Amino acid sequence: MNFGKILTAMVTPFDASGEIDWIATENLINYLIANGTDGLVVSGTTGESPTLSEQEKLDLFRFAVKVVDGRVPVIAGTGSYNTRDSIILTKQAENAGVDGIMLVTPYYNKPSQEGMYQHFKTIAENTNLPIVLYNIPGRSVVNLLPETVIRLSAIKNIVAIKEASGNLDAMAEIIEKTPEGFSLYSGDDGLTLPILSIGGTGVISVASHIIGNEMQAMINKFLSGNLAQAAKDHRKLLPIMKVLFATPNPTSVKAALNSNGIPVGGVRLPMIPLNDEELSTLHSVLNTLEEVNI
Repeated sequence: MNFGKILTAMVTPFDASGEIDWIATENLINYLIANGTDGLVVSGTTGESPTLSEQEKLDLFRFAVKVVDGRVPVIAGTGSYNTRDSIILTKQAENAGVDGIMLVTPYYNKPSQEGMYQHFKTIAENTNLPIVLYNIPGRSVVNLLPETVIRLSAIKNIVAIKEASGNLDAMAEIIEKTPEGFSLYSGDDGLTLPILSIGGTGVISVASHIIGNEMQAMINKFLSGNLAQAAKDHRKLLPIMKVLFATPNPTSVKAALNSNGIPVGGVRLPMIPLNDEELSTLHSVLNTLEEVNI
């Protein structure tokens, strides 16, 4: 199943007291849809899901579905290291009207490959929604191996994976050995073009908050056969992608949005705002975007 080429892992806007800012959330959703986003991932890591209560997550799912109003797919981050809790939240997300769910590999408790297989399989058996797996060993410690992904892809509603392992060999194996229609999305903005070149579908992106249209242009050039120009675009955009991850995500992208006149507020502890030096570096790189002719 193809949710589009660029899905934005959306930040969660907060007000001055650290509560969800619903007006800012509506404005952000509309801004993203107007600027290169084919779909939204709500309450993922970039949305500061570890700091959101279950009720806040559910409220976000309902609100996003209402605001989006069918314009793009809404994918809810319902995964955790607790299979039972993930099933409960997944069922609530399904009732809220989302179009799919994203399930991160269980973090902290370090399950085996068979444990992860059973975790995802059990959740899949308890929902009719299409499921995007999310492999991010840098955060979860465990790495969902290609053979496990290939096994899981035989389950009818497990339709895609967000791969943030950085291992192109593993990704190529997944693309080659999963069924036709199973989608592999880059979990790293900087690997969008390399992953497209080996048969990937697109990217679940953070940088698309800032350069969504530019990334769409790059992808479209690649798909239309203009490989040299797509590669040139990639090289131009890479410094912006990198600076957005120079500090723990999503502190830099929230600062960038605020600087660009799209208010999203600050971050919740244990994240902290950028210091003056980090902010200066961010602004100097963002200023180069005006010179990027894509």
